[in-house]
Amino acid sequence: MKTLIIEDETAAAVNLTSLLAHTFPHMEILATLESIIETVEWFQNNETPDLVFMDIHLADGSAFSIFEKVEISCPVIFTTAYDQYALEAFKVNSIDYLLKPIKEADLRRAVEKLETLTRASVNDYSRRIEDMIQSRAGAQSILVYIRDRIIPVRTQDVAYCYSSNEQSVICTMQGTVYPLDRTLDTLMAGLPESGFYRANRQFVISREAIKDITVWFGNRLSVNLTVEAPEKIIISKARVPDFKRWIAGCR
Repeated sequence: MKTLIIEDETAAAVNLTSLLAHTFPHMEILATLESIIETVEWFQNNETPDLVFMDIHLADGSAFSIFEKVEISCPVIFTTAYDQYALEAFKVNSIDYLLKPIKEADLRRAVEKLETLTRASVNDYSRRIEDMIQSRAGAQSILVYIRDRIIPVRTQDVAYCYSSNEQSVICTMQGTVYPLDRTLDTLMAGLPESGFYRANRQFVISREAIKDITVWFGNRLSVNLTVEAPEKIIISKARVPDFKRWIAGCR
């Protein structure tokens, strides 16, 4: 079985490679890639592997954008450092995942499950991935639950979403703040990528809410919104190129 690893954390890539060598010694690792750009280029110039291990969050953006740029027809096992609750969307679509740090028993289960797939099952599996990617742009409103009320907040009215101390909130363009009953990862999976950006672990920001951007210390960027945020919104040096492509509408 020919395998591709897409992982931007060196330690995680080394750990997965070691586990695969020990658990599946006959598996051939074709390459280990670290970014969206590198992965897209690889698929454009190489034959499709039998299996892909893909980290959901890469330094230059969400791994889901890879599917929008190239066709991936083989099974994919997603890897992530976030909790199971944030991955309900993937389970619904029968897409397997491994929670970091990856355990040998979980790795064996996932690979052996994929080895039993027929060609028809693999095709169906790929369609499910495509459906999941396409569904990310479908949400028109975010449902906010406050006691016995359900408030639909239109995505076009959202300025930012913020998480701190395991509590998340959503702020509208008018400055109204509502509590959120989900993580930012779960929320981001249902928002259109063209309109919203995961600035860092604390913030998801709307393109329409950006007032201006300031060059910050250490080649980072500080994003200023049209509404007041609870703390500075900093784009790390590693994410600056991806953010610039997003704000320019180039991805």
